[in-house]
Amino acid sequence: MLTILLDGVAYGMLLFVLAVGLCVTMGLMNFINLAHGAFAMAGGYVTILLMQRAGLSFYLCLPLAFLVTAAAGLVLERTLYVRLYDKSHLDQVLFSLGLVFMAMAGVDYVMGGNQQIIQLPPELRGRLQVPGGSIGVYRLFIIAICGVLPLGLQQALTRTRFGSRLRAAVDDRRVARGLGIDVAKLFALTFAFGSGLAGLGGALGAEVLGLDPTFPVKFMIYFLIVVSVGGATTITGPFFASILLGIADVAGKYYVPAIGGFIIYTVMVVVLIWRPAGLFVKAAR
Repeated sequence: MLTILLDGVAYGMLLFVLAVGLCVTMGLMNFINLAHGAFAMAGGYVTILLMQRAGLSFYLCLPLAFLVTAAAGLVLERTLYVRLYDKSHLDQVLFSLGLVFMAMAGVDYVMGGNQQIIQLPPELRGRLQVPGGSIGVYRLFIIAICGVLPLGLQQALTRTRFGSRLRAAVDDRRVARGLGIDVAKLFALTFAFGSGLAGLGGALGAEVLGLDPTFPVKFMIYFLIVVSVGGATTITGPFFASILLGIADVAGKYYVPAIGGFIIYTVMVVVLIWRPAGLFVKAAR
């Protein structure tokens, strides 16, 4: 049971890193970016290429995956996404879905459709025995890396000038511009940071989740479930939602493998019946 719990926590934290950028764009920027998984896939393939063809270490590839996908997000935001901010959500959904299929086709053409394998450093392989069970060393590494992100993000959004300006820009862009806030720059940096987090999640998750050109579609529903259950306007909500869903998914597939794939959807339905706006979001009255 302890082994399943720890594996579920690691899986949940990985889901959080993969989905938190979508929470930022949907909750703070009011933009539905279903191409978020494409940035995660890009981070995974950047890691594969840098390790296999450039010979870089896995540890160095993680920040590079973040930076490369953040830069790609910044370029796409300034050239494409910025034109969709004032459009309807349907337009945003159709546009981002188009980017998903373009990214999948491009990766399949360049890298092929085979599953990609990441060779972890020797110190991250194997399992560590703990009282009452065991856990993979790489899972512990994921927990350590992903555990500090919610705290940092929450502090950045609630305790810094950047966070207060971003919230003001989201509430009323016209007033924010009148107060001298560079809304375009704020949105560009926020989108780039969210894309970078997706790339980092893709780099970390390539060994756990697998990596192939279908990655954005395969895990899109998981990102949306995290945002729906946790709520898109907070950081703590998606974090605890990710942990809950990760444990439920791992435990369900272990104890009831015949229906284990449906457990995460059952949890989503139950939570949304109880808290329609999300775990830590107050419903409007």
